[in-house]
Amino acid sequence: MGATMLHVGGASPYDVVVGHDLLDRLPGVLGDQPERVALIHAATLGELAHRARSQLGAYDVHLLPVPDGEAAKTAPVAADCWESLGRLGFTRSDAVVALGGGATTDLGGFVAATWLRGVRVVHVPTSLLAMVDAAVGGKTGIDTGSGKNLVGSFHEPAGVLCDLTLLDTLPRDELVAGLGEVIKCGFIADPVILDLVERTDPDTITADSDVLRELVERAIQVKIDVVVDDLKESGRREILNYGHTMAHAIERASDYQVRHGEAVAIGSVFVAELARQAGVLDDATADRHRTLFARVGLPIRWYGASFEELRHAMAVDKKARGSRLRFVVLSGVGAPQVLADPSEDMLRAAYRVMTGSES
Repeated sequence: MGATMLHVGGASPYDVVVGHDLLDRLPGVLGDQPERVALIHAATLGELAHRARSQLGAYDVHLLPVPDGEAAKTAPVAADCWESLGRLGFTRSDAVVALGGGATTDLGGFVAATWLRGVRVVHVPTSLLAMVDAAVGGKTGIDTGSGKNLVGSFHEPAGVLCDLTLLDTLPRDELVAGLGEVIKCGFIADPVILDLVERTDPDTITADSDVLRELVERAIQVKIDVVVDDLKESGRREILNYGHTMAHAIERASDYQVRHGEAVAIGSVFVAELARQAGVLDDATADRHRTLFARVGLPIRWYGASFEELRHAMAVDKKARGSRLRFVVLSGVGAPQVLADPSEDMLRAAYRVMTGSES
């Protein structure tokens, strides 16, 4: 099967390409304007970075390794990248390639967005999570001690290459974690995703499987359909944060030992119960959250922090408004809405379900 082109319209249109063995497409996405290319990559992906570099013979390519995972998304790491671009004489017509998981594409996009107020960036995500979430949509950012992604910018890429071959060596638990964001997309917008997961043996969802490719393409299309009309999250794009208010609190409380996709699964269980407590969501759909996330091997409970600790962390989430908490909830599959300022009793009841102490 050839590559699939998913087009992102809007003021700065670009394509997300899904398929196998796509590294040779890098020059076509970068174009002939850049002279220099900074290839920002997770340090653990040195061999892959050199393979990508070999496809970029027409450019003056500089490899910029950064820490793996969330450790890359800090102000000192971003500053080191800026200093490197300055030493190398990067101009506004030059470009960045971000090669790695979601943390690397978040960082690489942020560096590109802020260098000379914005240079071209191409994302080559190497994890399932990055393919269906971080690399698409133009969100970039770094973390602070107060929370995740609190410093950032919107900066759309020139293109995204989702090379499914790169998932061949991805550890199984990382692939499963990425399914957290995929299933989330099913709940907020595409019930076919949920049906696929329900009728597929989870062990057959592998990097080279047709079902994973369909899940990836469907999840990306959900994100495209939302962000094309709301790049800067002033309206409907907020629905993509389903489960994320609690997820980000869990990530912070666990010092990022809980993977993002795992935290999204747990956070989605929390918010489904919150919607049930508010009388918005029916029992069957609320219960379906636990069944589906657990089916693929994702956690559906977490008790690593107190209610008070998580409540405080949620208060500094980007979706909060003043002292009021806001949650994206469902009134049914594909029917998201915002629940503002739920009662403390509802929050505690949902927390008890999330921790498995509801009885």
